[in-house]
Amino acid sequence: MDYYSIATILIVLSAAFGYINVRFLKLPITIGLMLITIVFTVVIVGIAQFDDTLLIREREFIGMIDFKTVLLDIMLSFLLFAGALHTNFNQLKIQRGPILAFATLGVLTSTFLVGIVMFYILQLMGLSVNLIYCLLFGALISPTDPIAVLGILKKAGAPKKLETKIVGESLFNDGVGVVVFLTIFAIAAKPDAAIEFSDIATLFGQEVIGGIVLGLFLGWITYRLMKSIDNYEIEVILTLATVMGGTMLAHKFHLSAPLAMVTAGLIVGNDTVRDSAMSETTEAYVDKFWELIDVLLNTVLFVMIGMEMLLLTLEGKYIYAGLLAIPIILICRYISLWLPIKFFSKRLDFVPKTNLIMTWGGLRGGISIALALSLTNEMHRELFLVITYVVVVVSIVGQGLTVGPIIKRLTKKSGLVDL
Repeated sequence: MDYYSIATILIVLSAAFGYINVRFLKLPITIGLMLITIVFTVVIVGIAQFDDTLLIREREFIGMIDFKTVLLDIMLSFLLFAGALHTNFNQLKIQRGPILAFATLGVLTSTFLVGIVMFYILQLMGLSVNLIYCLLFGALISPTDPIAVLGILKKAGAPKKLETKIVGESLFNDGVGVVVFLTIFAIAAKPDAAIEFSDIATLFGQEVIGGIVLGLFLGWITYRLMKSIDNYEIEVILTLATVMGGTMLAHKFHLSAPLAMVTAGLIVGNDTVRDSAMSETTEAYVDKFWELIDVLLNTVLFVMIGMEMLLLTLEGKYIYAGLLAIPIILICRYISLWLPIKFFSKRLDFVPKTNLIMTWGGLRGGISIALALSLTNEMHRELFLVITYVVVVVSIVGQGLTVGPIIKRLTKKSGLVDL
């Protein structure tokens, strides 16, 4: 099947499931589409008990999609640029300290806590898995997913300063998380090879700092070009070229494309650039164009996530391990956020129960699944893929449906301390 046919089927399914969600379920798009797709897949599995033609066809179809490449190398750049474009830059600047700490120290702390605890849990379950592979799982599951977070927080009604922390962390920590994952992956792939600290520092600096520098350059160039003309069609195309060209450059020079796109999106979307480089017409068209891109890619992404269930090895122990991983990951996230929140709460005004809300609002999504799919069989790919899938589904559906009411309930109460 060619790429056009694959894209067509995904778009048609996304449109159909999206319509059902808006018409009947009225759930946030990420939650609704995942639920509908899972139900659709379960129905096909049920039909397969009598006639497995549809099941075989769907498995073949999903097998033709390189989920990791499609998400990490293509879709993620567009989604992060769209999310950053509509993020409050001034609030982000004020909250830059805790956001940076959450996206770096928080991810590293969570990676090691989750990895170490899961190592002992799996041993108790009779699953012999090396510690380095458990740390690899900790790295892929620790970053919160900006796509899931942005889609659900829009309807959660969180206070702006709290929303900025959660969104800002999710925009940046996936880039850092991917670098941490790649570093541990390199160590796990060659356990006998000596890897120097300088090599790790070089990789981190090249990916993270290089990505941010590229994003600053792309954002500045886009701003200068948009300021020199007044034509909304070309200005929209300029923003599109920034994402596509910038992603290609990042891949070529081994820089972090996600961090580059977040940085470029924040620059192009901040109020100063909007006021000086965009007319009201241009601003309206740029915003609507990227909102449409955001919704379109989100629908396709979560349809793919739901359909990936057909490729899982659903053994009882694997599913049980996934269920045990859910509270472990939440507790480790709470611990990893505690120190930065305590430190910065003396300088910044934090919403009561910030740690609890950020723990529950830190959703996992497609990025974790994409990274799990990149594991090799020696790294217990099937085990960690099932665990990751269980965590992601419960995170998006369970936490996603309840984060709004929890935020409203906790932020309306008075006399609570900032924990």
